[in-house]
Amino acid sequence: MIDSLLGRMIKTGDLTVRLAGGRTHRAGDGTGPPVVIRLSRRGLRRIAAQPSVALGEAYMDGDLVIEQGNLWDLLEMAGRSGARSPKGRDAWPKRLRKAVLRRLQQANHRAASRRNVAHHYDISNDLYRRFLDADMQYSCAYFPRPGMTLDEAQAAKKAHIAAKLDLAPGLRVLDIGSGWGGMALTLAGEHGAQVTGVTLSTEQLALAQERAAKAGLAERARFELKDYRDLNGPFDRIVSVGMLEHVGAPNLRAYFETVKRLLTDDGVAVIHTIARMTPPSLTNGFTRKYIFPGGYVPALSELTAAVEDAGLWIADIEILRIHYAETLRHWRARFMADPEIPDLYEARFRRMWEYYLASAELGFRYGTQMVAQVQLCKRVDALPISRDYIHEREIAKAAAAA
Repeated sequence: MIDSLLGRMIKTGDLTVRLAGGRTHRAGDGTGPPVVIRLSRRGLRRIAAQPSVALGEAYMDGDLVIEQGNLWDLLEMAGRSGARSPKGRDAWPKRLRKAVLRRLQQANHRAASRRNVAHHYDISNDLYRRFLDADMQYSCAYFPRPGMTLDEAQAAKKAHIAAKLDLAPGLRVLDIGSGWGGMALTLAGEHGAQVTGVTLSTEQLALAQERAAKAGLAERARFELKDYRDLNGPFDRIVSVGMLEHVGAPNLRAYFETVKRLLTDDGVAVIHTIARMTPPSLTNGFTRKYIFPGGYVPALSELTAAVEDAGLWIADIEILRIHYAETLRHWRARFMADPEIPDLYEARFRRMWEYYLASAELGFRYGTQMVAQVQLCKRVDALPISRDYIHEREIAKAAAAA
C-alpha cells in the first residue's frame, strides 16, 4: 500500500519514509536534497484513506515528523513529481457528483457567510500583522520586476488595480471585502475617491476604522459590517480583492448581478480573485475543513458564464500565474521566522498554518491555481478602447511617488 501511494506521489527527488516497527521505504529518483520523514501507523492509515485531508492532519497532529529537510521540501517534491498537475475533464458521473457537492458545501447564505469569515479572519489581527506587509494586504501581490520586496509588490498590486478602475477624484467606490482597509485607504488617500468598504469580520472592521481615523480619512473611507448583498448603490466604481473565493459556486451569478445592480450606467468594476485553469471541481478537503469553510476557487469558465448571465461586459481579463506563489513564499518565510509565534500559538495551530501556507504555494507553483483580474462594465464605451491607459497611469503614479 505504501509503495503504491509513494509511487503515485513521488517520481523525482529523494524521499525516505520510516514506518512504525522499523520498516523503511524509498521513493523518487534519488535526485536533489534528501527528505526523511517518520510516519505513525495512525498517520499511514489516514493518509491512505484520504490523502487530501490527512497529510496535513498527520503533520498537525505529529503523526508525520520530518527528520531531515522541512515541510516545503516534502511538498515541493510532490509538486515537481506532478502530484498537483491538471488531470483533464472528469467523466460525467464524477462531474455530476462534484456539482451536487459544490451546492451542498457552498450554500453560503448570510449567516453561514458570517460564520465562515469569522472562522478565518477573526482569529487575531496580531497573527496577520506578523507575516503580511505593512499595509496588511492579504491577497496576491504583483511582482512586475524581479527582486521586489513584499511591500513593494503589494503597493504595485494596488496601483495596478487603481489604474484599471480609471479613477478620478470624487468618484464613489465600493470595496467588497475590504479587509483591514488598505485598498480603500489607498483609493481615498492617493486618488481622492469616496470609498465605502464592507466586511463581515468584526476584527477587520475595527482595525480598518481605526486606521482611517489615524490617517485623517474617516470622511472619505467609511467601513461597515455588512453583507454585499444588502447594499444600495449606486457606485461609480466597485473593487473586490480576494473576496470572490468566499462566494461559492452556487452564488456566482447572484454576485455579479449584485455588482451590476450597484454600478452606475458608466461604472467600472475590477474583481481580483483566485481561479483555477481546470474545469469546475471541489475545494481541497484540508482547506475546506481547517482554513476556508464554504470557500471555493472558481474555474474561469464559471466566472465568465456568471458574468454573461448577469449581462455585464468583460472589458479585460488578466491572468497572474506565479505572482501568488511568490507572495505565499514571502508570507511563509515571515511566519516561520517570527520569534514570538512559538510562544503565542500552540504547536498544532502553528503546524496547521505552516501546512496551509506551504500547500497553497504549491498549488500556484506546481498546480492549477492562478489569479484573475476581471474588469467589468455595463456600457461598451465606459472605458478607453485601448488598454494602454493602464500602463500609462501606473508609470505616472510611480513617477509622482519618486
